[in-house]
Amino acid sequence: MAIVFMLGTFGMNFQITTALMATTVFHKGATEFGLLGSIMAIGSLSAALLSARRSQPRLRVLLGALAGFVVASAGAATAPTYELFALWLIPVGLTALTVLPTANTMVQLSVAPHLRGRVMALYMAIFLGGTPIGAPLIGWIGAEYGARWTIGIGSVATAVAVVAATMYVMRTDDLRVRYRLHERPHLQVMRRGEAAEAVTPEQVA
Repeated sequence: MAIVFMLGTFGMNFQITTALMATTVFHKGATEFGLLGSIMAIGSLSAALLSARRSQPRLRVLLGALAGFVVASAGAATAPTYELFALWLIPVGLTALTVLPTANTMVQLSVAPHLRGRVMALYMAIFLGGTPIGAPLIGWIGAEYGARWTIGIGSVATAVAVVAATMYVMRTDDLRVRYRLHERPHLQVMRRGEAAEAVTPEQVA
């Protein structure tokens, strides 16, 4: 719920952010602005198709997509040309539309069936309810600090959500992760006080 709120409030204001970038930064018109939406749809469609192939939602997919959104939106915010900005929008759409169905599915599967309707009503209220807060704030940031920061603030907010969610999961599940460069297996996942459980790259995949 917290991840979806942060992403919906600060990260997914594309109608505002792409319009400001197209007009005030790259000095383009309506045609070029419309093209940006079509280009982002390439990533969004790819994410939808990939999500449909997964039998179960995975937390690592959710956190990985969030981290990818941070990188992609930061790249879009700092893109020096219109063409590079348009290319960055493909992974932005891919990662954003990976997070949303994964989070949606995880919420639905984590509650009892007779509570699912009420929980999803709360989920949608949190996701859509952040827009009246985020949109004016994003507009003010664009007016005060420039169009690039309208996307940059989404990167910062999502990065905070990634770090907070990772720390929360590691604390509540009492997990530690180690990555070793010079020996196999590379990745080890263990609970505190227990011997390390070796995980091969094939198991991780």
